[in-house]
Amino acid sequence: MTSTELVKPVDKSLPAEVTKECENCGASLTGQFCAECGQEITSNIRYFGTVILHLLDDIFSFDSRASRTLLPLVLKPGFLTQKYFAGKRVHYVPPLRLYLFISIIFFLSLKLFTDIPAPNLPTAASTEIQQTINETISELDLVPTNSKNEEVKQRLNDYVKDIQQKNSLLLQSNSIKLAQLELKKLTKPDEFSSDDEIDYKAYQQSIADYKKDLKIEGKNGSYIRVSNQEDGTLRFDFLSDEMNKKLNEQVDILKDKAEVAITSDPSKLIEEAIGKMPQLMFILLPLFALLLKVFYLFSKRLYMEHLTVALHSHSFIFFIILLIELLNELEDVVIDQFPTVADLINTLMIGLLIWIPVYLFLMQKRVYKQGMLMTVIKFNLIATSYMLMIVFTGLAALVWGLTSI
Repeated sequence: MTSTELVKPVDKSLPAEVTKECENCGASLTGQFCAECGQEITSNIRYFGTVILHLLDDIFSFDSRASRTLLPLVLKPGFLTQKYFAGKRVHYVPPLRLYLFISIIFFLSLKLFTDIPAPNLPTAASTEIQQTINETISELDLVPTNSKNEEVKQRLNDYVKDIQQKNSLLLQSNSIKLAQLELKKLTKPDEFSSDDEIDYKAYQQSIADYKKDLKIEGKNGSYIRVSNQEDGTLRFDFLSDEMNKKLNEQVDILKDKAEVAITSDPSKLIEEAIGKMPQLMFILLPLFALLLKVFYLFSKRLYMEHLTVALHSHSFIFFIILLIELLNELEDVVIDQFPTVADLINTLMIGLLIWIPVYLFLMQKRVYKQGMLMTVIKFNLIATSYMLMIVFTGLAALVWGLTSI
């Protein structure tokens, strides 16, 4: 070869260590992908640390797609969804990846920021209220006997018996609160308000219902009622007697767990329920997309397009709530030394809360391109249906959480 001949350039598109034959079909390779079967030459089997680094780089690098995704996600309703529908996807994080990352951070933060103190029902409080009740009974014994005094004394004695029950923390708690209201009614009638009267009747009814269950069941009653029969049990005609019996046994176990969890340390139940929410939300997402499909049946949108709307809208909601959580933590830090800053933070949090429904409405209007009146009607119907779905999802998370305690 003479010096005037051109030297064939080296193909730099292929890594030196990778063969120039497709590992899948054996065809010759001239680029990063096989021209015959389309398989990429770079293996997806890599060190786990490398995968994590690439993912973090995708998310946090300011020159990556994430930096071009988060701002319109928050400030431009429907922008990302419209771009995705138009086929302009290379500059933005894909909807599923965006949802997965934000939801993981969101639910982790919920566990960190959710702090529910256990109810304080110590022995000292129980002893103190019993002592006060006994003193009140002694004072009533000094006045002339009448039917009203005897009724009051009987109620106070019943409170003492209920407070001494160790098998139900809720019975103890409600009896203490009812006794406190009774004593306030006796000793400070001028301060006994209409709200106190409402609470007084509510606690009375709650305790009466508990004792009714106790009498029916012949064992520990429960403030939590799950039944469709007069005898306090569940029964479904499509199930056999044996299956109904097993169902009631499981329900009784969950009711007992719920009562103990609520009265002793509800944070454990909340933590377990939050831990179940990511899986349940992953089921809720396609159901929400199906809801959109039903409401926009004649929009000529494919189901996957509705699913993209669901992914983007949930990513936005989770991201905004995450910002609110962070701002709330910041407000707690600065509120003592910088009250003006704390007020500004509080105003910003309120603004973010208002922005959520406004954003979702504008997103629905821009994506589906219907008139204002029709969008308002559909938005309210979809929002109502979705809230019911969220309630059922939350209940499912609580029940699932109870099984893990």
